[in-house]
Amino acid sequence: MAPAAPIDIDHLDRRTSGRSLIMGILNVTPDSFSDGGDHNDVETAIAHAELLLAEGADIIDIGGESTRPGAAEVDAETEAARVIPTIRALASRTRALISVDTYKASVADQALTAGAHIVNDVWGLQREPEIARVAGAHGAAVIASHWEREAYSPTTILDAMKRFFERSVALARQAGIPDHRIVLDPGIGFGKGMAENLLILDRIDEIVALGFPVLLGVSRKRFIGEITGREPKQRLAGTLATNVLAAAKGVSSFRVHDVAAHRDALAVTDAILSSRERT
Repeated sequence: MAPAAPIDIDHLDRRTSGRSLIMGILNVTPDSFSDGGDHNDVETAIAHAELLLAEGADIIDIGGESTRPGAAEVDAETEAARVIPTIRALASRTRALISVDTYKASVADQALTAGAHIVNDVWGLQREPEIARVAGAHGAAVIASHWEREAYSPTTILDAMKRFFERSVALARQAGIPDHRIVLDPGIGFGKGMAENLLILDRIDEIVALGFPVLLGVSRKRFIGEITGREPKQRLAGTLATNVLAAAKGVSSFRVHDVAAHRDALAVTDAILSSRERT
């Protein structure tokens, strides 16, 4: 398959991009749950980013702090030291979009200055609200993930998520970020158990209906392992199944480790959906 044309931050919604978008995961951390320590130096990180792009990634998401359960938090200086050299080097080599996976305003500011285009905040812009202003000042897009310290049941999780996103969207709009540059992520696995994860995935079209591009990040996650009995690097089939179903429900982009397999699976899915729309 020929590489897809590069996208920009004004076409993060499948309704304008015309296809599913793929975000390739690049963790420059020692302790991420499935690839910690694999890409700790800049040379290795750039090589992996270039592989992800060659396989069809539209966005490279670079993270310097693990968010796996039980992971230790790192300070802003440590996180910046991990991600900024890789962002700067990658930005000089590609026109592809670069996302920084951080909730810290100071790290986001440095990353956007170094060449990133998107801030991917697992706390939905609400842990350090200044991060929205930073993104707005740089003309960046934001991804607001749902993650709260409260525990929710399957009967309350979607309503709570919608209220959370209302606050995230308000922060982004106040910072001057236009709606088409605000992406919502349901935060599968973040403070949620199996029942909550499955209900969200089954009803994710309700999040799509809020009118913003939706990104889904389920790659190799624990709930897939609990269902299949597979270890993290053996969870591709379960990840593909989840993401294909989500694409059929209107999700725009997918944060994944295994880009090539997703490019093929989502290309077929997009073709079927396009055929349906033409009839």
